[in-house]
Amino acid sequence: MLKQQNLLANIPSKAVKLYKHMPYSFTSESVSEGHPDKIADQISDSILDNFLAHDPNSKVACETLVTTGQVVLAGEVKSQAYVDVQNIARDVIARIGYTKSEYMFEANSCGVLTAIHEQSPDINQGVDRGNPEEQGAGDQGMMFGFATNETDNYMPLALDLSHRILRVLADIRRENNDIKYLRPDAKSQVTIQYNDNHQPEKIMSIVISTQHDEFVMSSDSNSKDAAEKEMCDKIKEDLVNILIPRVKSQLPSHIQGLFTDDIVYHINPTGKFVIGGPHGDAGLTGRKIIVDTYGGKGAHGGGAFSGKDPSKVDRSAAYASRHIAKNLVAAGIADQALVQVSYAIGVVEPTGVFIDTYGSSKVKMTDGEIAKKVSELFDLRPGMIEKNLKLRAPIYGETAAYGHMGRKPQTVIKTFHNASSNGLHSKEIQVELFTWEKLDRVDDIKSAFGLN
Repeated sequence: MLKQQNLLANIPSKAVKLYKHMPYSFTSESVSEGHPDKIADQISDSILDNFLAHDPNSKVACETLVTTGQVVLAGEVKSQAYVDVQNIARDVIARIGYTKSEYMFEANSCGVLTAIHEQSPDINQGVDRGNPEEQGAGDQGMMFGFATNETDNYMPLALDLSHRILRVLADIRRENNDIKYLRPDAKSQVTIQYNDNHQPEKIMSIVISTQHDEFVMSSDSNSKDAAEKEMCDKIKEDLVNILIPRVKSQLPSHIQGLFTDDIVYHINPTGKFVIGGPHGDAGLTGRKIIVDTYGGKGAHGGGAFSGKDPSKVDRSAAYASRHIAKNLVAAGIADQALVQVSYAIGVVEPTGVFIDTYGSSKVKMTDGEIAKKVSELFDLRPGMIEKNLKLRAPIYGETAAYGHMGRKPQTVIKTFHNASSNGLHSKEIQVELFTWEKLDRVDDIKSAFGLN
């Protein structure tokens, strides 16, 4: 410390001020529901939901591959239910918007190949127990949860804005009023400038790449470049003047203030984007794990979520970790918090609980002491996570696009159809979505940490 002070003493005062107050930038991206990897995630989670709707004890690990005109389903399932996975895949593809043959990937005409088999008994023996509360973890690994008070939903701002941009873009596409040429595939990216107190100062840049119809064409090869430029200019004009104001209108005033005239927009920066979706790139389940979580903030254990029932701690413990982190920050324990939980396959109790408040703690405790108290407050056995967060329900289709975290908890009624020898049956189920986003432990935390 003395050496640093001596070093600063030899630097002009103006330079020292710059040294102490140097802003930094952070970037996060999102992808739309029509992105190939997200199509795969949504199919996998819809299949999972249908199994859980008809047999809540189902064990599912479903992977999906999508490419030009083809869907491949693979994985392991243990269930008393029969599910028509082919029809489920087609319904998801149609709902997303792939309903035209020119997309080269269309709900009714694409092939659907199924290679799903029964779950390995070697895995199942370590998970199922007589007492559901004592079930073992479905796999080893470490899972992370993160929260920050820079937004109202305790999510990193760059990721939250990236998700919002694409959700509004999808709304505009479905409305087919203001912008009529949009296709389902899209990506976004937002860069935020922060001060050295980790507070957002302004939006530096916004990147949007959206698939679109080829609505300006020229048969004259000499005019092709001019036609493409006209098309790209129109897309940029529409997205900056129609999309961005709608996104901005949804935000609180202090976030709206970050939208300035200095924002650099990169709209379809490579030029036209007509070929997209699974025809442009193959898609796989579980390939957008950073989009699904915190946009690169905090940390990630590496395990994907979609297609996995909650006995897989990759999913359930990641939700539990987010629940803890969000409630800690909301309770005023810290401005931001990272929570890690780790497990061994077949073992009931977690092998470790770790917390990092990045020096933002508001209580006179070390992060290790905070972690110990959290371990006493929250039951992190896999069976109890399932029970407390109500995870053995068909709630996962809604998680598979625009992020698993930062979403609004709500109760909805979902309808599922199932075919049998007696015909087609419908089943309505009331479920709670995004239970891990509830701020239902704030009072418990305040009491335990003496903040009441």
